[in-house]
Amino acid sequence: MLVIEKDKKTKTAVICPIVRDLPNLCTALDITHKMEEAVGLVEAMGQTAVFCDAVKISKIHSGLFFGRGKIDELKQKCEENGAELLVVDANISPVQQKNLEKALHLKVIDRTAVILEIFGRRAQTKEGRLQVELAHLTYQRGRLVRSWTHLERQRGGGGFLGGPGETQIELDRRHIDERIIKIKKELEKVKKTRRIQRSARVKVPYPTVALVGYTNAGKSTLFNYITKESVFAKDMLFATLDPVLRKIELGQGTDIILSDTVGFIADLPHELVMAFRATLEEVLEAEVILHIIDISNPNYKNERQDVLHVLHELGLEKIEFTPHYFEVFNKVDLLTSHVESPIFKKNDLAVSALTGEGVDKLIDTLRDYFIKKNCIENIKLSVSDGKKLAQIYQTAEVLERKEDDEYIYLKVRSVYDKH
Repeated sequence: MLVIEKDKKTKTAVICPIVRDLPNLCTALDITHKMEEAVGLVEAMGQTAVFCDAVKISKIHSGLFFGRGKIDELKQKCEENGAELLVVDANISPVQQKNLEKALHLKVIDRTAVILEIFGRRAQTKEGRLQVELAHLTYQRGRLVRSWTHLERQRGGGGFLGGPGETQIELDRRHIDERIIKIKKELEKVKKTRRIQRSARVKVPYPTVALVGYTNAGKSTLFNYITKESVFAKDMLFATLDPVLRKIELGQGTDIILSDTVGFIADLPHELVMAFRATLEEVLEAEVILHIIDISNPNYKNERQDVLHVLHELGLEKIEFTPHYFEVFNKVDLLTSHVESPIFKKNDLAVSALTGEGVDKLIDTLRDYFIKKNCIENIKLSVSDGKKLAQIYQTAEVLERKEDDEYIYLKVRSVYDKH
């Protein structure tokens, strides 16, 4: 159990369920990390956690999520600490949420609701606010069963909003559906604008390099160091929501657009992944992806997998095996003897976005990548060498192809070895 300093904000109890029956049961280190992250989410939401506890349960109960014994213990702890809100660091059903509130006499929200609340507070641009509202409405739509106390009321006929006998919940759901449709249309306009902007950049051309990573991995700090900008960067979860793009010079005539994106997190709500797809298209269209990893965090391996999972969900399957994906291990200035150091691969880089250590090497790596990428080569191979031909088409841009009875002549840009 974490001991947490109290203040005048809403007193919040935080519970991290650990289900024994599930595979890959958390280690003590994993549990500590889960608790610290859950508290960080509550603080990012603007509330104060008065206590945080990991609760081991044998299984998830359909009605209350926890068993009756755990509920009694939880109720006592909440009363002792004066908790006004309970955050369950898991996804709970509307029925479970309603039953927990009745049993504990507290407002109860789950992990998804917390993240949605944070995004709602942080979104600054019109696009960001639309995306958050879309995610919130999608989430809310499935919870109308508990959102209203007047569900038994029925609306009589004669009105233009609904037919005879339309229940309030049906009316509410239809209002939400109409708003969702409207937001999606507005976001489609945003996507078209982005496509036009990207087309203009291609004509210039400035390739895009996207920074991705777990929330609070230091993406914005690194972005600021490289671009000499002052984008909001703070040691907190989801400090950046709206994408920021800046043109930078790498030297030797190589210019790029650097893009800072929203941070990812374990169990990122599906509603948010889909809602932020317009923003994350900058990642999908990027020529290079820099995956920023907080190497000072003992849980960095799991965080790395969480980010890759989201990238895969967005459609970038096996991105980690491509030549335009680089892992950047950040916060090396915080490494201590008790932190396991990674085994760096040839494409991995170690930096400190705070002190600038290793950033010059990162810039050199990017410059060398684009110089090599823009190098045009002429290749001659036998017409019978189908395997080599297929590999070239997979790993290079074929600009021109000619052939005779014996040979195939190719002019290609950027030949890479993926192995």
